[in-house]
Amino acid sequence: MDIRKIIETVANPKPYDKGTDIMWTDKHIGKFLLDVHIDPEIGAASRTAADIDKTIDMIDKMILPASDILDLGCGPGLYAERLSKRGHKVTGVDFSQNSIDYAVKQREKSQSNVVYVHDNYLNLDFEGQFDLIMMIYCDFGVLIPEERMSLVKMIHKALRPGGIFLFDGIDEETIERLNFTSSWEISEGGFWKPDPYICLSKSFHFKENKATLDQHLVIGDDDSFRLYRFWNHYFNQEDVEKIFSPVGFSKVEAIKGLLTGSEPYNDHGVVFYAVSK
Repeated sequence: MDIRKIIETVANPKPYDKGTDIMWTDKHIGKFLLDVHIDPEIGAASRTAADIDKTIDMIDKMILPASDILDLGCGPGLYAERLSKRGHKVTGVDFSQNSIDYAVKQREKSQSNVVYVHDNYLNLDFEGQFDLIMMIYCDFGVLIPEERMSLVKMIHKALRPGGIFLFDGIDEETIERLNFTSSWEISEGGFWKPDPYICLSKSFHFKENKATLDQHLVIGDDDSFRLYRFWNHYFNQEDVEKIFSPVGFSKVEAIKGLLTGSEPYNDHGVVFYAVSK
């Protein structure tokens, strides 16, 4: 094992250094993520059923009946299926094949009309097709600035006049509650790999970028290693207006206090932003 190489790789990350591997497309990790997503008692990869339902109620009040909705990062369809039941026409897009496969099976059971697409939402190209585009569970914050601007332009193009982009993000107060620490795990086989591994984890706060980084170095028993990096950003209303106004969006509404979970990304520190074209 080349310890020096590992130290050089992980010791001092710079904004927005990438990892060596992607969690969402890993078949082993993907199964764990799906299990957590669909467990109604766990607010980790998704939120509790009660908070999802409150979010659906909020969305339903924003739009007209039978609206066209694009759900970016739809996962296993927890929001898409609910919105379809309320009479809306929903297209769900997700990077994870496991999630899309599960969503399609659920669609068959419920006989909904949701259209599911397995793709990276950064590759999409729609024009004036949707009344609402949504991105839930702080996914907008994971994008680095260049990706974010590309997505914002795509969203503006894809929305009809008067359409809304709805997303959520953590606020500055949440950052004060987070612990930026190091930890390690030894496992005979678990979340990161089916065989033995050591996982060294560390979190970072880049104040000048209003960004956080969760970094996980997974070392296998063959001395191989995988490096996973998860960036996120926190926002206030002024930040959001600066992102969207130059592209042609007209108004930003902040909705606070909707969620009642007990952990960051699931509690009162999550703010929803309704951005109008």
